[in-house]
Amino acid sequence: MKQYDVVIIGAGAAGLMCAAQAGKRGRNVLVVDNGKKPGRKILISGGGRCNFTNYDVSAANFVCRNKHFPKSALAQYSQWDFFSMVNEYGIAWEEREHGQLFCIDSAKDIVEMLLKECDLPTVEHRYCCDVHDIEKTEDSFILKLDTDTVSCQSLVVATGGLSMPKLGATPLGYQIAEQFGLARIPTTAGLVPFTLHDKDKTAFADLSGIAIPVTITTESGVLFKENLLFTHRGLSGPVVLQVSSYWTPGEKVNVNLLPDLDVVETIKAMRDKHPAQSLKNSLARLLPKRLVEAMIERGDIHDKPLKQLNPRDITALGDYLHQWHIAPNGTEGYRTAEVTLGGVDTDELSSKTMETKKVPGLYFVGEVMDVSGWLGGYNFQWAWSSGWVAGQHV
Repeated sequence: MKQYDVVIIGAGAAGLMCAAQAGKRGRNVLVVDNGKKPGRKILISGGGRCNFTNYDVSAANFVCRNKHFPKSALAQYSQWDFFSMVNEYGIAWEEREHGQLFCIDSAKDIVEMLLKECDLPTVEHRYCCDVHDIEKTEDSFILKLDTDTVSCQSLVVATGGLSMPKLGATPLGYQIAEQFGLARIPTTAGLVPFTLHDKDKTAFADLSGIAIPVTITTESGVLFKENLLFTHRGLSGPVVLQVSSYWTPGEKVNVNLLPDLDVVETIKAMRDKHPAQSLKNSLARLLPKRLVEAMIERGDIHDKPLKQLNPRDITALGDYLHQWHIAPNGTEGYRTAEVTLGGVDTDELSSKTMETKKVPGLYFVGEVMDVSGWLGGYNFQWAWSSGWVAGQHV
């Protein structure tokens, strides 16, 4: 039975970062992964360009039952630290809106950088390798792999969540937590499109592909401002993905379709200037025509010449367009979700080291725990930060 100092289950962003840091400390490391190659989620992220971090990162950009938990890791290894590594490797990058940083060429650049960081005599990789059993002895962990059995002093679980099952997502990390008696926050899909009830889905089916800037507010008061995209299944776009991480099934969301405009004053000005113009044609100057037509067909808006609108009509129109309430039927689930909400309860972990409080030598990093970032590079930054921190202690 071969002995290692550290075994890391998962060759994703957090696992590779942890392996590199542990290897630099001279630790003998084995990274195992059930896939054919490392960094599968990195490679497809950001349309193949990888939104690897964000200029503005704080604990406020994460969904976690313990909102203070991410602070220590983010302070120990910040976005600037990872940004420096990217620059050291000469990777071309660009800034997009909201401080998002992307590779100019390919997400492969990030994976290759991490593998070079792991290119140490003490770091070994095994792919297409499943973990079948884990046993804890007094001073080590014994893992049964596909072909042999190995032991280690420190075991790092970097298995990710349940999102994007086609990339090999499994519940292994949660099963390991359960085996060792660790509490888990119920999991659900996050950063995921909404589906609509049949009536709404039919009404807006012809709008697929239309995108408009909006603000969306949940019933709990969480607000995001970004583009909303109509799809053949429901609603998507950055603003929907962001809000989905705070949405509870059964709730309505409040959509401000014209957040940068005072509808009442605008319609009054249009009426004064073009009193014979129809409301439909007037609104088509503010919103996509097909959306206006769909709202008229639903009976939410009644088309008539502007001169026939009384003050009460205009106020009601303003309320409707600034507070368009819609109740999603659900989400598209893990199949298209970018992250998994919930996971290993952070109260079970040290925020300074990622080690479990109950089981010395057992660590959890990345998405497998109850820390989920906003859209915009935050989940990768959590992977870098939590993986780096664990790598200093395993």
